[in-house]
Amino acid sequence: MISSFVITGFLGVGKTTMLTHSLKEYFPDKNIAIIVNEFGDIGVDSTIFKNVHSEVLEISEGCICCQLSEEFESGVQEIIQKYKPDILFVETSGASEPFPIYYSLHTLGIVVEGVICVIDSKNYNNYSNEDIFKYQIGGSNILVLNKCDLISEGEVDAIEQEIRAIKEQYNIKNTMTGVPIFKNYYFVHTSHGKLGREIFEDISLGEIKNLDDVEEVVRSSNPLISKTIYIKQTIFERFDTFISSLPKNIYRAKGIVKLGDIEDTMIVNSSFGDVHYDRYDGEIKSSFLVLIGKDIEETIVELEKKFDFVNIPKFTLKG
Repeated sequence: MISSFVITGFLGVGKTTMLTHSLKEYFPDKNIAIIVNEFGDIGVDSTIFKNVHSEVLEISEGCICCQLSEEFESGVQEIIQKYKPDILFVETSGASEPFPIYYSLHTLGIVVEGVICVIDSKNYNNYSNEDIFKYQIGGSNILVLNKCDLISEGEVDAIEQEIRAIKEQYNIKNTMTGVPIFKNYYFVHTSHGKLGREIFEDISLGEIKNLDDVEEVVRSSNPLISKTIYIKQTIFERFDTFISSLPKNIYRAKGIVKLGDIEDTMIVNSSFGDVHYDRYDGEIKSSFLVLIGKDIEETIVELEKKFDFVNIPKFTLKG
């Protein structure tokens, strides 16, 4: 029997970092398969995962739980038949809900040990009012409050109380009985994107019944937009100024860039103004960023006007 974990959480909360740390530390001798649901034109997270584990199935552009449910299930079947993994990890897009993914895995006969929702405590107030975030809380049974080292104990306690209230309001329930689908849920405080081993060994969903009576989980169309831009040759100082001053309606920026005055190619991650750079060991044809946010089309046009190294892809139809 194949076990699985679903990793969910809003844009830029640190899902990929947390998962890569866990894979390296706790599963060195296991045959692991990872499915990444990317929200964007180019798969950045799947590229990162390939540095950790070779078997990555990328399901791109959209939400597994609605538009790509058939592709998701067929993709899972393919990766199981081809690689015969011991454990399957599914990292959802920050713009999707986790429960329909759990439902698909259950339909395929795969045991889901836990649905882990990663919460960025430092940037919590930037996205706590987003509906998709609240449904991610409701559809998870392991709530991980990350980056607790970056805020005070009082702030951590206040956020936990808010999240517990959200969990009670948005918890997935059986519509016939009103009984929560997840019998229990667990709250975990972490720092530096590290989970304890017990999360993967001692916590499970347990028996879940009457899934056919679960309330509808695809509530509305997704207001978030993703756009890919290319970065022409420039130096680090100018690029860092650009990435550090992105407008607030761009929640997330991630990509891989090669800058003129830096020897290493770099993975770039920006979430709500926090920017991180990591070395990338592979090769790229062009430097690129995937920008995710709300009403960002005009914002990106303005960025192209302001920074001469920003290039919005132009497409021409040839008749």
